[in-house]
Amino acid sequence: MEPVASMLPPVNGSNDSGLCLGETQHVSITVLMCLVFSVGFLLNAFSLWVFCCRLPCWTTGTTLQFHLALSDAIATPVTPLMAVYFAMGNDWPFGRFLCQVKIALLSSHFYGSTIFLTLISVHRFTAVVHFNKRSYMKQKEFVKQLCAGVWIFLLIQSLVFAVLLPPSKEGANSQCLSIHQKNLTNSYFVINFILFIFGFLIPFVVAAVCYGCLANTLTRLNISTAKGLKVKLKSQRMIGVCLVIFGICFLPLNVIRTVGVIVKKFYARRCHVLQQIETAYYCSWILAGVNSCLDPLLYCFGSTNFRDAFGSLRIRQGEVQTRSDSEMTGNQSNSKA
Repeated sequence: MEPVASMLPPVNGSNDSGLCLGETQHVSITVLMCLVFSVGFLLNAFSLWVFCCRLPCWTTGTTLQFHLALSDAIATPVTPLMAVYFAMGNDWPFGRFLCQVKIALLSSHFYGSTIFLTLISVHRFTAVVHFNKRSYMKQKEFVKQLCAGVWIFLLIQSLVFAVLLPPSKEGANSQCLSIHQKNLTNSYFVINFILFIFGFLIPFVVAAVCYGCLANTLTRLNISTAKGLKVKLKSQRMIGVCLVIFGICFLPLNVIRTVGVIVKKFYARRCHVLQQIETAYYCSWILAGVNSCLDPLLYCFGSTNFRDAFGSLRIRQGEVQTRSDSEMTGNQSNSKA
């Protein structure tokens, strides 16, 4: 029996060899991608500064939040490379090594974020639901070792993907991490489902279960006291932000990529469809990048120390501005005199 792709008639954008090349992406994709990742970098760089310079004592929750901010920030070096890639009509000019760096950083960013978000969900669940019981998630040394283990896992994963998904020449263009790399179709197909199941689906289910149990506990929480009300509001906000990040930022990326590898494997000559999926996939990258802008909300909701440090910084800035205004007013009065 012939493969499904061979039974389909030729379509626009493909030739007799079945080669399908990517089309130039609209400039708005490049602009939005640069904007989102730049804003995310600034917010997370500020968050890392607060963690390192304004919080002398870290709790287990603070440790997890710091590593989430770190995983968000490491994707920034990729943004200029992607901008040039799109501007040159999907032609990768930077060679094999930087392509592998791009794959390694993106992999560590996207799946580091999902893992640390899940760990934060588990931590919040144990802190509220099992507040009076011993748990490894409440032990600083265990959480530090856990975070180190996650980074070792992300490093190994990113190196494996970088080796298995090298750049290739497709027509006149060099492609890097592209659905149009014909010789990597099977690799993308297998890797996608590994990432979809272990990098998104399982973390999402774990986070959803934790927050579902947490929400159930919150309905029975005594909010007649200030402490009970504070815990409930804090937890509700964290539930909302975390589920929004999973649903809006990471779900489209994983679903669209899954559709893309299926179409590429079984309907490879449907070039127009593949090009539309490619554009949708890059748009989903922008949504995935928005998680870098939303994660700092978790730090504010999840850490009183972080919020207090941010508030004290704003107060100091206000005092400096007030002194500056007073000095300016005094100088103006003296000059008039």
